[in-house]
Amino acid sequence: MATEQAPISRDDLESKFREIKDEVDQVTSSAKSKAVPAGIAGGILLILLMYLIGRRVGSKRSAVVEIRRI
Repeated sequence: MATEQAPISRDDLESKFREIKDEVDQVTSSAKSKAVPAGIAGGILLILLMYLIGRRVGSKRSAVVEIRRI
């Protein structure tokens, strides 16, 4: 019923791990090529948003200073 299998050797494990590593490397490189431009665009958008919010809050809170000569 049960067939005998050869014991798993170190070479078998290493070859399988290399196959898995190659696949993971391919997936990460393709994901990286899409994520970098998206991250840059998101960072620029965040900085622009913070600038606009800060500008609005600053105009509401800024004091008007009058200087008069006596």
